[in-house]
Amino acid sequence: MNSKTVVIDLIKAASLVMETISKNLKPHGISLPQFNVLRILRGQKGVAANLFTVQERMIHKMSNTTRLIDKLIDKKLVRRAVCEENRRKIELYITAEGLELLQRVDPIVAAVENNFTALLDQESLENLDALLHQLKIN
Repeated sequence: MNSKTVVIDLIKAASLVMETISKNLKPHGISLPQFNVLRILRGQKGVAANLFTVQERMIHKMSNTTRLIDKLIDKKLVRRAVCEENRRKIELYITAEGLELLQRVDPIVAAVENNFTALLDQESLENLDALLHQLKIN
């Protein structure tokens, strides 16, 4: 086994997981990056996030995060506000509709995740996670 084979297998596995999650999110009107933004904002627990915070925490780093957030605002899943202390700063919040959508899709995404790892026992999951951490993937 060589490095190239391992890297190709990693890319194929990641691609399959992302494609499957995306396919399961599509009927709910959101993409995988939009889902990621919503989870980041939910994790803020009502505290405002700015664009930099969202970009920093995104799984898929992208230059079009502003456009992505604009789409979520258009869908009424995210709210944008001007910071009271610094008028140049924009604050982002998940809306009640965004939280409701996450409640509907979280179990679907969890089922996909569980499906992909169903053949691995707890020790194998922990070993795989440890190996991925060694690669600085997580």
